[in-house]
Amino acid sequence: LIRKKRETPARAPKLDGKAEAQIIALACSEPPEGYSRWTVRLLASKSVELHFADDISHMLVQRLLKKRNISLT
Repeated sequence: LIRKKRETPARAPKLDGKAEAQIIALACSEPPEGYSRWTVRLLASKSVELHFADDISHMLVQRLLKKRNISLT
């Protein structure tokens, strides 16, 4: 059997290990003033603001935290 070649190239990941570690450290830190806890949307927007990533969705942050077994509650 011979595998068929991909028609489109593989997509590069949006986050590298360093950015993932920075987001996890941010999630484990104290929430910003006026918030009682971090939310995935807040983490995503703060990550873009701090230039951890160019553009990141809240779902990507949610998958990252779930993969590392980190709960925000």
